[in-house]
This record gives sequence, C-alpha cells and structure tokens, in this order.
Amino acid sequence: MIKKSVSLTAEGKKELEEELDELIKNRPAVAERIATARAFGDLSENEEYSSARNEQKVAEGRILEIQDILKNAKVIRSGKKDKVSLGVTVVLDMGGRKVEYILVGPTEANPLEGKISNESPIGKAIFGRKAGESFEFNSKKVKIVEIK
Repeated sequence: MIKKSVSLTAEGKKELEEELDELIKNRPAVAERIATARAFGDLSENEEYSSARNEQKVAEGRILEIQDILKNAKVIRSGKKDKVSLGVTVVLDMGGRKVEYILVGPTEANPLEGKISNESPIGKAIFGRKAGESFEFNSKKVKIVEIK
C-alpha cells in the first residue's frame, strides 16, 4: 500500500508531536485505571472497567494515527507571498466582510481556528490566485485583499 504524503505546517507538526507525547505520557495512568477497575470484580457489569478500556482504545488509536501522519508528513515551507499557496495567511473581502484564513493541508484544517484546507471549496477557489484578484464564490464577490 502506497502512503500519501501529508502536508503540515511546522506549527501543525509541532502540535501533533506534543499531542503524541501527552498521549504516551498518559498511558501508565490509563493502565492503572484499568487495573484498579479490574479489581472491583465482575467485568461484565463493571462500568469503570469498560470506560477505562474504551479510553485506552481511543488513545491507542489516536497514537497510531498521529504516528502515521508524522511518518508521512511533508512540512510546508511558506515561500513567496506573491500567490496563495499552502502555509500562507490570506485576507479576503467576501461580499463586504473581511475574513482571514491560513491555508493548510486537510489533516491540519480547523475552520473554527481560521485554518482551511486547500481541498475545501474556498481553499480550491483561492489556491494559486494573487493579491488583488476578484472572483465569484457561492454567488458572492470575493477579493483577495492580502497574502501574508
């Protein structure tokens, strides 16, 4: 199976590494919760045991996911700011309302934090464009005000 490389900003890679370290650091505490709950007796009706095992399952799954992402990560080096590319911050005028986005790969996207994927509809629409360009998006006039 061929693994697809994952585009991450340096900040996104650092955040994933920190999350991985925290998950690994918490392994002994989860194992201790399981051992303590196991001592309560009948495992079939032991909610504490089930909860701890589920927590362990979720954490181990996330550890594997992050390790896989980091193994296939390609760090985005933001270069020239003459056109919209991965890693740049873009200021848009969307129908009279100014919004600011950081263009990132899909793994790192979080619209609530202003990080949009280059594979999202607006990401695709702005990718490769230059400051000052205007275009139509979802029946709204959009202008690229600034690329930082």
